[in-house]
Amino acid sequence: MLEQLTELRELPLGGAPGAAFKERLRAELLSGALEAEPEPAAERARRDLPRRRPLLSQLAAVGLAAALMVSSFATYQAVPGDSLYPLKRAAETTLVHLSPGEAERAERELDSAKTRAKEVASLLGSSADGPLVKKTLKDMEESTRSGISRLERAEPRSPKIKKFAREQEETVKPMLQELDEDQLAQAEGYLDYIEGLVAPE
Repeated sequence: MLEQLTELRELPLGGAPGAAFKERLRAELLSGALEAEPEPAAERARRDLPRRRPLLSQLAAVGLAAALMVSSFATYQAVPGDSLYPLKRAAETTLVHLSPGEAERAERELDSAKTRAKEVASLLGSSADGPLVKKTLKDMEESTRSGISRLERAEPRSPKIKKFAREQEETVKPMLQELDEDQLAQAEGYLDYIEGLVAPE
């Protein structure tokens, strides 16, 4: 570099560098003789920091999503008496209200009735069956009557009604021998109602 500066100083003002000087300077630049100073460690760490932050944010988001999935699954599996059961029922009610039409609302309510029947089956024989079974049977009948009423208005003589009634009958009948006197009366009244839905018109 000193040699190049000396040559530049010796040039007359307003003149251009010689061809030999230009050629040598070009060769040095191309060969990497004039390398940039290495980046300080502190600057490099500061530049890398924003990359780490998004990674931490992504890990936090994945963890939150996993927790929500586990919580949703636990809520879906909840039965009467569980702490998450009210949340499950609230979610079902919300889905009914958010359904776009009367037929969709009816089907949601009939799905709820099927769920109540399965819950009764899971409660039987447990230490908490007594009042919970009675309440769940009542909720099952209410959902069924409401769903059937909606479906009859939206789709008169819909084949979905008979299909639902047959499926419920298959679910509820095997429970009868495990029910106490009050529960049995409830279940038999329910079966009488849904059997009327499949009777020939």
